[in-house]
Amino acid sequence: MKLAFFLIFLLFFILDDAQTLTSIYFANNSSELSNESKIKLDSLAQLKSKYTFRIFGNANPLGNESLNKKLSENRAKRVTEYLKNNIEENIHLASSVGLGISKQINDNSSEDLLARNRRVDIFIECFFDKGEKISRSVYPSFFDVKIASMKVKDTFSLPNVNFIGGRHVWLAKGTSKLYLLYEILKKNPTLEVELQGHICCDYENFDGEDLDLKTFNLSFTRADAIRSFLIKMGIEPKRIKAEGLGHLNPVVYPEETEEDRTKNRRVELVLIKK
Repeated sequence: MKLAFFLIFLLFFILDDAQTLTSIYFANNSSELSNESKIKLDSLAQLKSKYTFRIFGNANPLGNESLNKKLSENRAKRVTEYLKNNIEENIHLASSVGLGISKQINDNSSEDLLARNRRVDIFIECFFDKGEKISRSVYPSFFDVKIASMKVKDTFSLPNVNFIGGRHVWLAKGTSKLYLLYEILKKNPTLEVELQGHICCDYENFDGEDLDLKTFNLSFTRADAIRSFLIKMGIEPKRIKAEGLGHLNPVVYPEETEEDRTKNRRVELVLIKK
């Protein structure tokens, strides 16, 4: 009961911006829901605001490809059926698709990584009215706020740190800002941060394809590219986390110009510890 309450609280906290993603994981060659998965789905079913759920089943590449496609479909179907029996009328189940092995988020080089691809992703978004335009205020620049004024869990922008479409390579104008980020972290050795990557444009999937790595976790690989840069410069790895938020929380929606798209291809910074 306490776990269920915690999950509901956590989901409401995450959904403060009305969009997020959660994943349900499965045993190898199975589409059966674990008790832990059922608790997570029960907490989703109790959300009260108007949301759309889109469900994507996945499998790791072990075994026959056609069987993996069917397995991913069965996983998506099992989650969909469970939610149908529990959700409130305000939640709309928009789609349920089995993707087989087409959306791998890692290289499957260990059992832990294989397990992460045995999953169903549930993409949760608020309703957008037809023709609605979003232009969200940019977070304060991390480079313009004094460390003493920052609070844990504050989110900051990294101005000019934007990326080439479909890649985890930042535009040249961002390099000087990343060196400045390194200098700030070096001078303030107690700071710990989380880098949150974003993408533009792909609203049929949670995340985009990294064209260089051939994985479907582009928002993460963008954040991780900056993390790797900072570690290479000498910042301790434990001080920097990397997270991918897909196309959640766009600065501009819909992206009507290349400038709009560039604004959304970004990484933001959350202060974890001072």
